[in-house]
Amino acid sequence: MAVNKRIVVLISGNGSNLQAIIDACNSQKIPAKVVGVLSNKADVFGLTRAANSNIASSVLSHKDFTSREDYDCELIKEIDKFSPDLVILAGFMRFLTADFVQHFKGRLLNIHPSLLPKYQGLNTHQRAIDAGDSEHGVSVHFVTEELDGGPVILQAKVPVFIEDSADDLAARVHEQEHRIYPLVVKWFCEDRLTMVDEYAMLDKMQLSEHGYAND
Repeated sequence: MAVNKRIVVLISGNGSNLQAIIDACNSQKIPAKVVGVLSNKADVFGLTRAANSNIASSVLSHKDFTSREDYDCELIKEIDKFSPDLVILAGFMRFLTADFVQHFKGRLLNIHPSLLPKYQGLNTHQRAIDAGDSEHGVSVHFVTEELDGGPVILQAKVPVFIEDSADDLAARVHEQEHRIYPLVVKWFCEDRLTMVDEYAMLDKMQLSEHGYAND
């Protein structure tokens, strides 16, 4: 049996995707262990989730650094202490420097609340509503230097109803996030998922622009 992979998760808030991944590891759906949780903000519930699962955690506040480069340099050092096989961004609200991305290239995943390449950046739910979209969703992707621009691995779609508020739509998307993020992490930890050049590869097959099994 393969040795379990080591995962570090970066958060900035509630940590619901962190919890989904912890639960999947604990139930052995993912052959891995979350060995560390790092947050750029203190007193967020994601840190409580880590503590409740006896996972080492720490806070590295970006406010203590004069530049993004200095912050990311220190963040790399903190992450590397855990010798991770995979680094997961789970609501980590920071723009990452090229040096950071290059250091973890091919083992750095993010989840973004839109059907990429649509709506990179913030306020995705309201933007989908304002555009009159009939469907919205979420994407898991490898991280590259381009913001929310790395190769998509898997997406999930949800309907957009006329009466939806941004909060309504966000709640629907969150349900899908908690389904697809652990699945992608499972693929990675089973050595089925890799990034080759700038493409996501699953079972040695190159995925399309919208990821696996897109309609």
